[in-house]
Amino acid sequence: MARSPLAAATERPPVRLWLVPAASVVAGSLLSIGCYVASVPLMPPLGLIMLIAWRLLRPEAWGAWVALPLGLIDDLIGGAPLGSAMAIWTIVMLGFDLVDHRLLWRDFASDWGLAMVALVFATSAAWSVALFTGGAGPYWTVVGQMLLSALAFPAVARLCSALDRWRLGNRGDSGRVA
Repeated sequence: MARSPLAAATERPPVRLWLVPAASVVAGSLLSIGCYVASVPLMPPLGLIMLIAWRLLRPEAWGAWVALPLGLIDDLIGGAPLGSAMAIWTIVMLGFDLVDHRLLWRDFASDWGLAMVALVFATSAAWSVALFTGGAGPYWTVVGQMLLSALAFPAVARLCSALDRWRLGNRGDSGRVA
């Protein structure tokens, strides 16, 4: 039976095309509630790093709005003041949208640099929110978290790339027949 050209527009993509990126960001946020004791914050914000890695890998996949629900989940999981990650993550995503319009090309080094700038901004903004609510220590205590976040980005970007290859399955093979 022949299908109408409009039929393709109403078909929904497979669930794993949109679920894998979102679930990996939530899984990154869930890692922050693991059992570890530290006198200074050293655990990088893995949910945000995962979001940044997905955004830099597939800029067309998500709009800036996706930071709101994912930030809300991160706020609820991490116990941060409600709306802080929502606002910070949305500002980061809007910054990436702005950079995408300005840069003509990107490579891994520029992606890593953009991720480091975004992570330093996000960590500083989260520290400012904690300072405003009365729960922040000296600023130097978050420098280790910033460094570990910058060092974790390449590994997280590689994980996102592997998840993306699995997520796309036969769609990402440029039309080759196996």
